[in-house]
Amino acid sequence: MERDIKKLVSEMTLEEKAGMCSGEDFWHLKKVERLGIPSVMVSDGPHGLRKQPEEADHLGIGASIVAVCFPAACATASSFDTELMNEMGKTLGEECQAENLSVLLGPAVNIKRSPLCGRNFEYLSEDPYLAGKMAAAYIRGVQSKDVGTSMKHYAANNQEYRRMSCSSNLSERTFREIYLAAFETAVKEAQPKTIMCSYNKINGTYASENHHLLTEILRDEWGFEGYVMTDWGAVADRVKGIAAGLDLEMPGSGGFNDAKIVAAVKDGSLDEKLLDEAVENILKVVFSYADNRHPDAVFDRDADHEKAVKIETECAVLLENNGLLPLKADAKVAYIGEYAAKPRYQGGGSSHINASKVTSALESAEAKGRAVTYVKGFPADKDEEDEKELAAAVQAAKEADAAVIFAGLPDIIESEGYDRKDMKLPACQNKLIEAVVKVQPNTVVVLHNGSPVETPWADRVAAVLEMYLGGQGVGEATDLLLYGEVNPSGRLAETFPLHLEDNPSYLNFPGDGTNVDYAEGVYVGYRYYDTKKMPVRWAFGHGLSYTTYAYGNLKMPAEALGDEGCVKVTVDVTNTGSLAGKEVVQLYVSDKNGTAGRPAKELKGFAKVALAPGETKTVEFTLTARDLSFYHEGLGDWYAPSGSYEILVGHASDEIALTGELSFETKKMLPLYVSGATTLGELLAHPVTAPVVGQMMQQMQGGMMGAMQGEDTAEALGTGAEMMEAMMMGMPLKSLASFAGPEAAAQIEQMMGSLNQMLGNQ
Repeated sequence: MERDIKKLVSEMTLEEKAGMCSGEDFWHLKKVERLGIPSVMVSDGPHGLRKQPEEADHLGIGASIVAVCFPAACATASSFDTELMNEMGKTLGEECQAENLSVLLGPAVNIKRSPLCGRNFEYLSEDPYLAGKMAAAYIRGVQSKDVGTSMKHYAANNQEYRRMSCSSNLSERTFREIYLAAFETAVKEAQPKTIMCSYNKINGTYASENHHLLTEILRDEWGFEGYVMTDWGAVADRVKGIAAGLDLEMPGSGGFNDAKIVAAVKDGSLDEKLLDEAVENILKVVFSYADNRHPDAVFDRDADHEKAVKIETECAVLLENNGLLPLKADAKVAYIGEYAAKPRYQGGGSSHINASKVTSALESAEAKGRAVTYVKGFPADKDEEDEKELAAAVQAAKEADAAVIFAGLPDIIESEGYDRKDMKLPACQNKLIEAVVKVQPNTVVVLHNGSPVETPWADRVAAVLEMYLGGQGVGEATDLLLYGEVNPSGRLAETFPLHLEDNPSYLNFPGDGTNVDYAEGVYVGYRYYDTKKMPVRWAFGHGLSYTTYAYGNLKMPAEALGDEGCVKVTVDVTNTGSLAGKEVVQLYVSDKNGTAGRPAKELKGFAKVALAPGETKTVEFTLTARDLSFYHEGLGDWYAPSGSYEILVGHASDEIALTGELSFETKKMLPLYVSGATTLGELLAHPVTAPVVGQMMQQMQGGMMGAMQGEDTAEALGTGAEMMEAMMMGMPLKSLASFAGPEAAAQIEQMMGSLNQMLGNQ
């Protein structure tokens, strides 16, 4: 059904329009019965439906419908599988249709700046390229069912401490390259129906009233077409919000802020056209759902549970393995730790799902008749030592062929609302692991956590399997992976540093409560560790398999690239082992031009490939100028200097198998204003100014310039020609004029004016 939204808005009263810009209650948008505008419901996500009654909360405290809890984003991002993400989105979209939900609040794409952020379990990655691609796939999946998504939290929301008022202070380059890039990719590739703005300020201005963020970047640059909504209670100044591009306030203020909008329009301080645009944005999304209901949609909880199990098997990351895994079917195994019987499978807060079914790893093993014994060892919900349980765990491990310790972080340590204090597992868990390893070398640690933990025992255990917060199917998925019924294929979407102090944000997280400075700039995660050549426990992209892979035949048919067009990169990957498996091929780009402030490498392509034993497949990537570029603040655009770029392909950020060289040439001109502080080197490096400056230097060779460049001068100064050249290239024009004498100084001053005219400067 085609609707004339503008006509509909023109028929609304001022009060109705203002009212449409806030929620009716905690989860519903307002209706206008006389105009046929329905009330629609939104629901928390993103890894399941947290549909609540009207008298509900936003922090996961109250009851919600029985639903299916899929793996959290910390896990799904580790699948490195956009098709899997898309299929999960489709399933969730179908569930939303069955439950009459117009928008699912997710995905959450905020960057994992620090391992301590309490909500990291709900965020995808430390890398904006991976986060953007995975988010886009999820959004396309959900919205294929005519249900909207609300990508969040826009933007620079990277901590829980004072998240409702603290100002995230960062450079425009850091903002664009790290904290906005995932949002940009998802908007351009998947066009989410809504965007949820964050609570925090950005460089002193609340996200909810930030015109640069909500209008200039989101709509004018990226072409976003949906509506912008607040996080629950994120409004600071409602009228400023409308002017900035904020459409919908949730959950509403009982008419208080609506009245402010009406008053502002009446007194002329708010242009009614801006209000009309906000209402149009909202109604387009409302009717895109209301006019496309799926009356036959079914929420099949049992079928979707099986999907949740399968998805988690693709997400888990095998971090270490000395050959013990997969466990033999007849092995006598001691399961230790309460997570074996009561898995931690989701985080606390607004995404907390009332799971329809949870089968533990212990129950799964027992159902299959495996030779497993169980000792509690330590509790799942707190850090509490029990010497009897510890002794029983050690004894059980001694008597078994292998021990599997189910460790992790309880909700009291990791949840929305507060950040972690450190990167440690509970002390009782570390103590037990150390004790068991002393008596049983065949010890496996299975982790249930939403963010990296320190693992001081990692070099002494036989294997480490990272399950993350794997949804309600985590227990069954763990069993399938431990016993080799499924080959692990997940890869880390974040770096595991050796120590918290190694993290680049350590000195500036979480700030003083009023401000937090992103002083590390673009050096987030592996961009920092790889550039600094700092050892880590497990690198970004790392993950083992029960088979092996080999790379070969890296090709770039066109080994040159310009501002337009693209280059195809192909590489062969072969399963060289005896088991079927899935390899994640990763492509990184490195600027080799000496450009200041660029990380050693950046992810610009990935592909998950299923391979039978002995099978070879060719993987293709496409690179454009944007993939080589950084955000140049002076240019106000993305820029890559002409020169050489290295293409790196491999298994992880620290495990590169093949490299190739790509040449690039740009026609973009960097801005340059010539003043007395401008150096000769800057002028000789710029294509417009270089010819003029070169000619001037030739004219001055017989005088001061020749003297300064001569061997006698170099010898008198006790240095060589290299130093003299460096001094000349770094010499500002004002200094050159001081040495050159009155005639040359006049020449230089005249040249400065001519160069600025040539450059188009006023």
